Amino acid sequence: MIGVWTVCLWKQMGKPERVNLIELGPGRGTLMVDLLRGTSNFRNFTESLHIHLVECSPALQKLQHQNLKCTDESSSEKKAVSSLAGTPVHWHATLEEVPSGVPTIIIAHEFYDALPVHQFQKSPRGWCEKMVDVGEDSQFRFVLSPQPTPAALYLVKRCTWATPEEKEKLEHVEISPKSIDLTQEIAKRIGSDGGGALIIDYGKDGIISDSLQAIREHKFVNILDDPGSADLSAYVDFPSIKHSAEEASENVSVHGPMTQSQFLGSLGINFRVDALLQNCDDEQPESLRSGYWRLVGDGEAPFWDEQTPIGMGERYLAMAIVNRNQGTPAPFQ
Repeated sequence: MIGVWTVCLWKQMGKPERVNLIELGPGRGTLMVDLLRGTSNFRNFTESLHIHLVECSPALQKLQHQNLKCTDESSSEKKAVSSLAGTPVHWHATLEEVPSGVPTIIIAHEFYDALPVHQFQKSPRGWCEKMVDVGEDSQFRFVLSPQPTPAALYLVKRCTWATPEEKEKLEHVEISPKSIDLTQEIAKRIGSDGGGALIIDYGKDGIISDSLQAIREHKFVNILDDPGSADLSAYVDFPSIKHSAEEASENVSVHGPMTQSQFLGSLGINFRVDALLQNCDDEQPESLRSGYWRLVGDGEAPFWDEQTPIGMGERYLAMAIVNRNQGTPAPFQ
């Protein structure tokens, strides 16, 4: 379905002959593999692509290389060609390393939630940042900063975007300076080069108070317990992304967020599932249906994990940042 979205955007861009398709944090490369498979009938589109994967992990780069069925052209430049579509593939440690000056489509799926956050708590001496200290028992513990920290500048900026009702209730605030800076880089690139970005992640259409969590072996654990052994994630502050993009470039427009269920439904996921069900063997229908409900459901489906009361369909949100000259992207009309 994300492949459908990219083709729609490419058409709105005027079908440029070359496009930089950038994925931030591609994981094992599964999304990009599915995207190339799903768009294989649009040869003009796939032939225009130069894929750029922003990935700093050598182990994941190797997995992506394997799953995209790449053959190396230049190992020194981290460049290869995917045999799935004959598409050049490049790897970069940061978005800034990706060449600019070319129409660009950026995919950030479950990327923003892994970026660092700073937490602030209201105290008698004002807003203090929550920090990590070592106690007398040599164990890590949370403490409040005795004075303002550099990240407080981002706190001030974030609070200017909050509504008066939000500000009145605030006791805790969680912000991600890295998310703000990254969004501004994305917006400037899209504003100057054309194209758009799709951001899908779990988060809120409002200010975040305290969502940072650690997960080890599919269970929530104490954040300070054995650091480095658990995955850390936090809710994505979508209004922060919107305002950061609009501040960075007057040449972009921001659309959404809408729920993942609305996003996929409007793109036609129901028709896609029906088509797949018509052409599958006896063992696949149950897997297809459960996968469909996991993506669009609200957590009420009978198979749903009891520890996950809200499904991906409602918890995950989608937002698009596009060049103003291209109009409103699908399916945000």
